[in-house]
Amino acid sequence: MRADERWLQAVGDAPVIPPVRADDEEALLVAVARGDQAAFATLYDAIAPLVHGVVRRVVRDPAQSEEVTQEVLVELWRTAVRFDPDRGSARAWILTMAHRRAIDRVRSEQSSRDRTERVAGREHLRPFDDVAEQVETSLDHDRVRTALGTLTDLQRQAVELAYYQGYTYREVADLLDTPLGTIKTRMRDGLIRLRDAMGVA
Repeated sequence: MRADERWLQAVGDAPVIPPVRADDEEALLVAVARGDQAAFATLYDAIAPLVHGVVRRVVRDPAQSEEVTQEVLVELWRTAVRFDPDRGSARAWILTMAHRRAIDRVRSEQSSRDRTERVAGREHLRPFDDVAEQVETSLDHDRVRTALGTLTDLQRQAVELAYYQGYTYREVADLLDTPLGTIKTRMRDGLIRLRDAMGVA
């Protein structure tokens, strides 16, 4: 059993292999590296099912598997000149490329999902204490801005970070390099001053 066949078994049961010998694939790949379009068409027909099989096992999603397969075959056309027959068979080189590209797609999709979840998590409303809720629901923006002007700089920074930029008290403490207890005190005193400045009962 050749090394590339063992590699195929390691990633799963191989699809039916077209009747192209390994030395033919290498000759075709060398021709592709010279820009031979006919050689690429022949190699494409021979290797595309194998590439798709490897990609499908990693990516799972049929539509994305087709996209990644096409990306691999385009990359094969563009980078055939990098193939070194002394380092392994053409098939192993191509299928390793396919496996890597499939893993990259899975990682990219996971990263995208993680970003979406983080954004969605930030959009959830944070719990507010009673004073803050009264401030935000009973007074318009101009009055709030005027009232913020009555706070000390430290109180205003803490209130703006927590209630206008969505940071937690702990994140505000880290941003302002101030103990959490001090931040909580600033927030409480600041909100009380806001309430008094805006005449909230």
